[in-house]
Amino acid sequence: MYLAYDYPLMSVFWSMLVFFLWIMWFVLLFRIIVDIFRDDDMSGWGKAGWLAFVVFLPFLGVFVYVIARGKNMGHREVAQAHAQQQAFDSYVRETARGADRPSSVDELARLSEIKARGDITEEEFHRAKELVLGGSGTSGRTGATHSAAGR
Repeated sequence: MYLAYDYPLMSVFWSMLVFFLWIMWFVLLFRIIVDIFRDDDMSGWGKAGWLAFVVFLPFLGVFVYVIARGKNMGHREVAQAHAQQQAFDSYVRETARGADRPSSVDELARLSEIKARGDITEEEFHRAKELVLGGSGTSGRTGATHSAAGR
């Protein structure tokens, strides 16, 4: 009850503002540390120097780093985001391309057609079927093709 009288509204506002700025400073500090290690153009000694400056003189180090390297910090972040997007796009393309491969059912249907035409024997059909069902997929079709060609 007494706390409400001893801690007026303006003091609450200033306390929240100081707390918010303190948290934002920590966010900036960690982003700078990540940027120091992300920069491939900087030597190991340069990284160690900037890291020591930012850690041992935190306020001055952060402000000097933002002034000296702040513009390139944004460029490096955009370049990393672009590289991640390209890696994701290539992963999606590779995964979608994998969907174009024939499934086991398609390969079994193809083997049945080859057997029905008389291109492979019953024994070759069963061997190829075991390869397809065993998970080797394309090698079953390849084995059936090779044995049909050898006939």
